[in-house]
Amino acid sequence: PVESYYKLVKKVESDPEFDTKRAKKKLRRYVESHDHAIRLKAEIMVDHFHEQVLALNKIGGEARAMVVTSGIERAIQYYHAIRDYLAERKSRYRAIVAFSGEHEYGGAKVTEASLNGFPSSQIADKIQEDPYRFLICADKFQTGYDEPLLHTMYVDKVLSGIKAVQTLSRLNRAHSKKHDVFVLDFMNDADTIQKAFADYYRTTILAEETDPNKLHDLKAALDGYQVYAPAQVEEFVRLYLTGADRDRLDPVLDACVAEYRAQLDEDGQVDFKGKAKAFLRMYGFLASILPYTNAGWEKLSIFLNFLVPKLPAPVEEDLSRGILEAIDMDSYRVEKKAAIKIQLPDENAEIDPVPAGGGGRKPEPELDRLSNIIKAFNEQFGNIPWTDADRVHQLITVDIPERVAADPAYRNARENSDRQNARIEHDKALARVMTAVLKDDTELFKQFMDNEGFRRWLTDTVFALTYEDTR
Repeated sequence: PVESYYKLVKKVESDPEFDTKRAKKKLRRYVESHDHAIRLKAEIMVDHFHEQVLALNKIGGEARAMVVTSGIERAIQYYHAIRDYLAERKSRYRAIVAFSGEHEYGGAKVTEASLNGFPSSQIADKIQEDPYRFLICADKFQTGYDEPLLHTMYVDKVLSGIKAVQTLSRLNRAHSKKHDVFVLDFMNDADTIQKAFADYYRTTILAEETDPNKLHDLKAALDGYQVYAPAQVEEFVRLYLTGADRDRLDPVLDACVAEYRAQLDEDGQVDFKGKAKAFLRMYGFLASILPYTNAGWEKLSIFLNFLVPKLPAPVEEDLSRGILEAIDMDSYRVEKKAAIKIQLPDENAEIDPVPAGGGGRKPEPELDRLSNIIKAFNEQFGNIPWTDADRVHQLITVDIPERVAADPAYRNARENSDRQNARIEHDKALARVMTAVLKDDTELFKQFMDNEGFRRWLTDTVFALTYEDTR
């Protein structure tokens, strides 16, 4: 994993209140999409690929890399940053960007074809040919893409659950010269990824059966909102099955969207959309295993598959509006945390049935002062002004891990117990070592005791350095 460290500053004299949760999301998005941040991460990706993948002749020198981004705007930013840095390095390799549809960027409408210089249908073939080595994706190609030459993945997107499994599994396509793969992750920690894969490792057992009768309940609830009429569903399905174009399908959907906007309040919109997604998710699962079909369910499924993407997000007051105009980015740096091999327990996993719920409610916004939001944000992501950064780096990467690894109780747990018990003894050993550090470095000890984020990071890092490397 790679950690981002940055500092934001308030540039307005007043101290307005904002919705804390939304504000923090906007701040993180602002920082990670800032041109300076994108450029810095692009340099890390390109340098790593040249020096640690190509130079080591991965897949016989034919290795490719995928850059996983959080959206179309970010993918285009990365495309330009990587393209420019490849040119500056005088590299002979090039990048391809993949996204759906047309997007406005820099005041102009762009498509993947206009940026790449060839049709979208050729992307999968082009990436197999030189000079193309980087495939930059916004959802597209992140699932269902089979490319044996894909060796390295650079992740700048939050992943969890089945999405993490599907995305990272792009790397597992076999090749006779492929002996390892590599992931450089800017957004997720090892525990999150391990938890995502654990449910699907070895044998997967369904915790309990999925009840088909709950589809009746979901359909009844959706019908009750009167966003659509049965006749509209019938008409839409008839048009769809006879091959009608979108210009004939959309008027039916648009009329339903108008009802959704006009008849439902914010909570109703949240509940309807949640139940519609739950219906599609549950029916999609049951349709593949049920020995019979229900015409009403099938028709509603076809209809909702087109309607849900057109439903706008519930209109609500944005209590974080204006926060980006009130702050500026003071500094940004990226730091490698640790190279970690994620080990999964050798045991069967149990997963829950497809959930039948889907209704929801809007959480109440938590308001806080801009100054407090920025302070908490910077503290959380490690804005630590070390007096002697080189000395601290030496302590963290060499001295402390060596002392912890030498602790008798921890050494015994590593050699004779499982990972969980070893972690317990490791944490105790680290606490003892940090107490000893107090005599020589009060600054580091204070950060360890007072800064929970730093303490968690240091604990995870030292364990990763000492557990796997000394077994």
